[in-house]
Amino acid sequence: MSFGIQPIHIVAIVLVALLIFGPRKLPEMGRSVGKMINEFRNGTREITDSFREEATRPVAAQGNASLLGTNTATPAASVPIQTPFHAPAPAGNFCIQCGAANPAEAHFCNQCGAKLPEKVNQPSGASEPSQQ
Repeated sequence: MSFGIQPIHIVAIVLVALLIFGPRKLPEMGRSVGKMINEFRNGTREITDSFREEATRPVAAQGNASLLGTNTATPAASVPIQTPFHAPAPAGNFCIQCGAANPAEAHFCNQCGAKLPEKVNQPSGASEPSQQ
């Protein structure tokens, strides 16, 4: 059983309740506890259904901004972000399909399972593999 409660514990709880409330009140209390548990389950089911519905509904750009009371004005011209010339190449393998970063020794993407491209091992000074 759950929470470490064994059948003997349940029997002891029922006997104590029987002594406190009497045999006439016990069935009524059991019914009310059952109804309370049923209402709790229905409430949690409704909440999870509404969360799922909200998560699957497409988001409208104007709708959410007006609900939150935020400014819906479009930003000025966007400034492109430039990376420095001496920036090191990112370490690891990147998936062609989903773009997820994977360990350097991985052969398949950890996120989508696609086969990662084969890496060509080149000496650090050579720009192309030698043709023989």
